[in-house]
Amino acid sequence: MKIAVVGATGLVGEVMLKVLAERNFPVSELIPVASERSIGKLISFKGNDYKVVGIQTAIDMKPNIALFSAGGDTSLLWAPKFAEAGITVIDNSSAWRMDQSKRLVVPEINAAQLTSEDKIIANPNCSTIQMVMALAPLHNTYKIKRIVVSTYQSITGTGVKAVKQLENEMAGIKGEMAYPYPIHQNAIPHCDVFEENGYTKEEMKLVRETQKIFDDRTIAVTATAVRIPTAGGHSESINVEFENDFDIVEVRHLLNESPGIVVQDNIDVNTYPMPIYANGKDDVFVGRIRRDGSQPNTLNLWVVSDNLRKGAATNTIQIAEYLLKQNLL
Repeated sequence: MKIAVVGATGLVGEVMLKVLAERNFPVSELIPVASERSIGKLISFKGNDYKVVGIQTAIDMKPNIALFSAGGDTSLLWAPKFAEAGITVIDNSSAWRMDQSKRLVVPEINAAQLTSEDKIIANPNCSTIQMVMALAPLHNTYKIKRIVVSTYQSITGTGVKAVKQLENEMAGIKGEMAYPYPIHQNAIPHCDVFEENGYTKEEMKLVRETQKIFDDRTIAVTATAVRIPTAGGHSESINVEFENDFDIVEVRHLLNESPGIVVQDNIDVNTYPMPIYANGKDDVFVGRIRRDGSQPNTLNLWVVSDNLRKGAATNTIQIAEYLLKQNLL
């Protein structure tokens, strides 16, 4: 397979290259794509060097798949041009997620929706992916009625500029700010821009994307998204109300049996998910599993995942693997 990685020099792009190598995706030729200032740079992949090219050059080279992680504006402009050339695009930005003509895919949940006609496929937001991964097996059994989620999100979700801000603040150096406030020793309840309803775009992604992935607009979702000074992954406190009652033992069993889920839940020895241990891993970690005693049919969970891997790069490549396995390319 000839694979283009659009945004190859960014945080997610670099992880995409790493995951492609780790999973031995059959790359016959890599086409790293980046902005004009990076054209001509060399990218090393599996012992070979590949020259970074511009985006039109990448189309002319006719890859089979283009993995996009270069921002929404780039995706809106260029993904249709790749698709018109017969190239399948898997896009990491928010550009196409809520487009009703585009699939929003977490492979373990809804990859079966994909057909060979899907030339632009949307990758969900990182915070959405880990939440729906944890909730899908429970939704299938008990049917979700309402979700209350609070996220504690890594600076890596903002990008290189935010990582640099934290490093500068820890070292006592003044520098460029990714956030309107210091992030070191702080928590900022502001991820992405505010919408007219008082919620941030990040919070509303959790609402809209969850309903689309589960294909159920009756699921009520309310979210608060907070940026914290960690780099290993996103954490989420999830309170979920079901239409039907559940048994905690069965809940644990359902989660244990779900691909991509690791249950870490033994309070006797202080075992629970944390971003420091999720860092660099592809799984979604679930713990602090307990019934909400304040109302019926309601469960509390703590969910952690590496936002650059399952939340972005790994999920994208799993979609590509599914397309290849099902001969949909």
